[in-house]
Amino acid sequence: MKNLILYFSLLLPICLFGQNDQLAHNYYEKGEFEKALISYQELHKSQPGNNLYFQRIVESHQQLEQLDIAENLIRERLDKFRQASLIVELGYNYHLQKQESQAKIQYDQALDRIRMNPSEVYAVAATFERRSLIDYALKAYTIARELEPRFSFNQQMAHLYGQIGNTDMMVSMYLDEAVQNPTAAVMIQNQLSRFMSDEADTGFHESLRKALLLRAQKDQDIFWNQFLSWYYVQQREYGKAFVQEKAIYKRNPETFYNIVNLGQLAIEEDEDETAVEILTFVLQNTQDIEVLVQSNFYLMEMQIDKATEKDYVQIQNRLESLLSEFGISPYTLPLQMLKAQFVTFNLAQPELGTAVLRKAMELPLNKHQMARVKLKLADILLFEKKFNQALIYYSQIEEDLKNDALGHEASLKAAKTSYFKADFTYAHSQFKVLKSASSQLIANDALEYFLLINDNTVADSTQTALKKFAHADYLLYQNRNVDALAQFRSVLQEFKDNEIEAVTLLRIGNILKKQHDYQQALLQFDQIIQNHSDGIYVDEALYFSAEIYNDHLNDPEKAKELYERILFGHEDSIYFIDSRKKFRQLRGDANL
Repeated sequence: MKNLILYFSLLLPICLFGQNDQLAHNYYEKGEFEKALISYQELHKSQPGNNLYFQRIVESHQQLEQLDIAENLIRERLDKFRQASLIVELGYNYHLQKQESQAKIQYDQALDRIRMNPSEVYAVAATFERRSLIDYALKAYTIARELEPRFSFNQQMAHLYGQIGNTDMMVSMYLDEAVQNPTAAVMIQNQLSRFMSDEADTGFHESLRKALLLRAQKDQDIFWNQFLSWYYVQQREYGKAFVQEKAIYKRNPETFYNIVNLGQLAIEEDEDETAVEILTFVLQNTQDIEVLVQSNFYLMEMQIDKATEKDYVQIQNRLESLLSEFGISPYTLPLQMLKAQFVTFNLAQPELGTAVLRKAMELPLNKHQMARVKLKLADILLFEKKFNQALIYYSQIEEDLKNDALGHEASLKAAKTSYFKADFTYAHSQFKVLKSASSQLIANDALEYFLLINDNTVADSTQTALKKFAHADYLLYQNRNVDALAQFRSVLQEFKDNEIEAVTLLRIGNILKKQHDYQQALLQFDQIIQNHSDGIYVDEALYFSAEIYNDHLNDPEKAKELYERILFGHEDSIYFIDSRKKFRQLRGDANL
């Protein structure tokens, strides 16, 4: 008991001190400077060496326009500790008294202290920056660098140049640091990417591009080709990035993985011609089986995605030829799974797809490879309406890879399976959990289905419309687009003006767009825009309409108008970023 009392007697002052510190901070942040002053004075008595407490006491006096008191406090502390940063504080106090000549004398004295001892720069420059004296902070770093070349302040100076809007110098400093300290290159690229996404800084892109091109021309270091490739990827200019990657390859032909990944990015952005050019280059220049398989996989996947029925025989023969050439092994697993997908969803031969995957499961696969095969097998079982068997496999993957992206994907597919079989209560609970998933794609997908079930259950407790809609969605899943279109039209006819109308119009529009019936697709989207403008699907209708005008009907003005409506009316849309980029392209902006 005595020990316990002693423990609490020691702990209590610490707790009270922490509370007083927070109280003083709160007063200061709320602008209650008289109360903050009293609180910080009490704290300073117990910790007289604490610079923060002293600084807040001085600043409180300054806020209360008690500048003489602040000056005396600074001078007393300067006499005692001789800190160069206090000379800056004294100068700033003169500035507040509008004694600019006296302020300059103090600032220059602080710089002289750096000339005598370059290590003083850290405190002096930080104080200049805190007091928004950016030019003096830059002078401080420049003096220290000249006197002590081993000092590097590139990042600090880049940040300061950014604050005063000197984009060229900011970029130059960041690039100097990147080449001098390659381990920091990724961190610097992250910093630069933040500025690249800032709409207000229209000159930044051009400054960065010019600086990189100049350095690449003057210095033949492969580093600058890599940096330029990164820059063009950020701009989604994959063709230009490919030029840099080819230059890198010619001087360092060791790996193709960056180029293959670039091809994948081009595919994801629907830049098919660029993707084909990139992947064809890979196939022509490597003998690495894994790279060859991966590149062929991407090319075949693109071909299947754009194929019509007349192309199916050629695709099937090509898949067989590739598997014959590279063999059945863990290396060719992507091609085996693609074949299973194709024969099931395009040729409607699920038994053949199942056989391919069963054979693949006999290979020496790692945990993730086996999970991917099971996931594809469950997809095929779902195609065959074997809902419970599909759920068993999805559940196995969820259990084996609980905190993995693949496990989350299996969870989403399990929820969709329940949705397809009209078990809306269970599906709704699963989607509710998944809408908070770490993967944005999974979260967005789950949120869409969660709202679909929720809204149409509230509007119709019997869920009659939702059941018919879910069946149409299942036909879409089976790639039976014609049957799905007929079912969605039946839903639209039977439940017109109901809650489910808007999403049904969206589904019909997307099917018609896929069938290249662009005018009819636009009619569906326009009904959403006109009649459901306050609903959750209007941003999608606007975006898909803009895409049709932009990509297929050669009407950039109409596309620009629709993209602009997303920018000014739907800032939270998942299509906002793409709409902004495409709007700028159509407007003819030099800096994207």
